[in-house]
Amino acid sequence: MTSPSPRRVGVLLPRDLPLHQLTEFASRAESLGFDEVWVVEDLGFRGGIAQAAVVLAATSRITVGIGILPAGARNVAFAAMEVATLARLFPGRLTVGIGHGMPDWMREAGAWPTSPLTLLKEWTVALRALLRGEDPPSGGRYVDVSGVRLEELPDPVPPVVLGVRGPKSLEAAGVVSDGVVLAEPSAPAYVAESLERVASQRTSGERPLAITYDVAAVSDDPSAALDAVRAGLGWIGEPDWLPHIAPLPFAAELAALRAECDSPEQFAERLPEEWIGELALAGTPAQVRARISARHDAGATTVLLTPVGEDRLAALRDLSRVLTSD
Repeated sequence: MTSPSPRRVGVLLPRDLPLHQLTEFASRAESLGFDEVWVVEDLGFRGGIAQAAVVLAATSRITVGIGILPAGARNVAFAAMEVATLARLFPGRLTVGIGHGMPDWMREAGAWPTSPLTLLKEWTVALRALLRGEDPPSGGRYVDVSGVRLEELPDPVPPVVLGVRGPKSLEAAGVVSDGVVLAEPSAPAYVAESLERVASQRTSGERPLAITYDVAAVSDDPSAALDAVRAGLGWIGEPDWLPHIAPLPFAAELAALRAECDSPEQFAERLPEEWIGELALAGTPAQVRARISARHDAGATTVLLTPVGEDRLAALRDLSRVLTSD
């Protein structure tokens, strides 16, 4: 595995971006100077591997990440074939995110296991072994592909990171993977606390990869940028997002505000601007640059910005202003 430099900036390709804009978004992200572009696999939208293949073919330099492939959705041997194919065609440009998947979605698809963490660990160990040409462990509770060998191995082997947030899953990432994908919001305190759990289980001194997501907007008018990301924060008051909020100094106040509101939309409307500044990458180019740097200082190796608004291509251009000093 070749590790990227530790302070990278990328963009997340929105799951609902008009499909005819997919290749233009990717090529524009590359030409604007972003280090990485990540695609999303959410149930009912678009497949992660298919999107990654198109984006890799449409670009020449940029690293492409898949965030994330739910372990319960695919047989690991066939997933390894797909990953190896992409990694051989575009060597050194792929990072693969694996996760549990959202429980509700996975239940709807009939793919939620009795022990999600056991499945994720077995699946990840098997995937990495197959990609390295090694014999995967046999006799797993969910995964046993010990007789499978890939005839064409990638060189280098792409990094495999876990898109997780629970404490046990973060600790597992330190054992079975190359790092983590941390979903939005990824305030520095949350990044640092999550990576402490990952690092506590690592036996080598190698720094884990840490890819962070955040909704983002850049404008010369900081209030306009904060307003632009407000709607994207409506769900952070829901129970699944508690790990992201708990390390923050205003966590109790945020929970109280959500309890007063009838809906995520009302909650988003009432979020104070100073909280939004901590929960998103929004503001002037200099302000957002400083917030990106704070995430890097907390341990993030790649900070991903998620564009908002109706014109994502224009938003992408605005976000690129953080890549250079004014």
